[in-house]
Amino acid sequence: MEATPRPVGFALHPSWVIVLAGVCAALHVGKLPPALPDLQASLDISLVQASFLISALQIAGMTLGLAVGLAADGMGLRRSILMGLALLAFASACGGFVSTVSSMLWLRTLEGVGFLLVVMPAPALIRLTVTSEQLNTRMGWWGTYMPAGSALALLCGPWMIVEVGWQVWWWLLAIVSVFAWLAVWWCVPIVPRASAHLDDAWTNRLALTLKTPGAWWVAMAFAVYSSQWMAVIGFLPTVYGEMGLSVSTTGLLTAFVALVNVVGNIFSGRLLQRGWPARAVLLLGFSSMALGAFGVFGQSESWSLPPIVSFMCAMFFSAVGGVIPGTLFATAVRVAPSEATVSTVVGYMQQWSAFGQFAGPPLVAWVATLVGGWQWTWAVTMGLCGLGFVLAFKIGGLLESPRIVAKVSL
Repeated sequence: MEATPRPVGFALHPSWVIVLAGVCAALHVGKLPPALPDLQASLDISLVQASFLISALQIAGMTLGLAVGLAADGMGLRRSILMGLALLAFASACGGFVSTVSSMLWLRTLEGVGFLLVVMPAPALIRLTVTSEQLNTRMGWWGTYMPAGSALALLCGPWMIVEVGWQVWWWLLAIVSVFAWLAVWWCVPIVPRASAHLDDAWTNRLALTLKTPGAWWVAMAFAVYSSQWMAVIGFLPTVYGEMGLSVSTTGLLTAFVALVNVVGNIFSGRLLQRGWPARAVLLLGFSSMALGAFGVFGQSESWSLPPIVSFMCAMFFSAVGGVIPGTLFATAVRVAPSEATVSTVVGYMQQWSAFGQFAGPPLVAWVATLVGGWQWTWAVTMGLCGLGFVLAFKIGGLLESPRIVAKVSL
């Protein structure tokens, strides 16, 4: 049995602590890119090896997302988050001492597992610590964990690495993870979950999830979103570099584009709380991504937008497109077939999200190479948004079904 945390008057609301734990986990995702030049120099890492270090967490999500979601539902939501934060702290602390690329790769894989253990059970635990009136708003805030953590790492990482070195940057984030662990242990109570006996076995929970249409729709919609977002964020420095901007400027602009994604996530919760149907919010997000990506990539040697206009298009793409993840997290807890499968559904969604992050950038790069420039890569994002429209209508129809309506009204 887990020890019940002591109640304290100044403690944060558990849902906010869970959101902060997610931001902490996302810091470990974003801590690597700013450190790559120093890692290549100190560990003699090739570009190919560096790419594996970057993609290690996506590979962990692609292969282990559903399994970790099942494990989180089985071991307990709070315990899963605590275990994940402990793994992140341990791996990051050890990472500052490594001297070989193989050791770093193993630790990055361990961080990937820790990351999943934190983010898989979080939506289910938030649902159990807030009222039904607060749920949509909190899920919007939960959707900010990835862009907020990544943007903070991109903004703070370069400065920390220059001042104290990448090893201290790794150790500092280990300390942050320890504080997050203490905050979760202190502020987040053990909330008993009502679960049917049928859901106790992981095989039953897996079968129940995979035969639920809603789990597929939200997972595929997240993949469509993440593939576009990662492609634009990933190639934005290259696009701006070809416009003649300096490396420092491109890095700062890209960090701001990632950060404004937070705005959309928060806004999604407010829209849902005010009665907007999930279908409408998703259509707004995918339409904005289609238009914004056209402004970023729709240029050639004979025609191009000024850098400031391209930057505004990227901001529009990320900010308004940010309504999608917040809406999908809020939807996932509603379409889960039972209370005991929420983390499993989120794990499946995370698995498809990781696949989108892994596959999106290569697809855009392949089209850019094929046509000799960025001028037609917007067609890739436009096609993905078209698929997003279809999924938005599927999800909207499902949420209007009598079973879901009755379930939410309970």
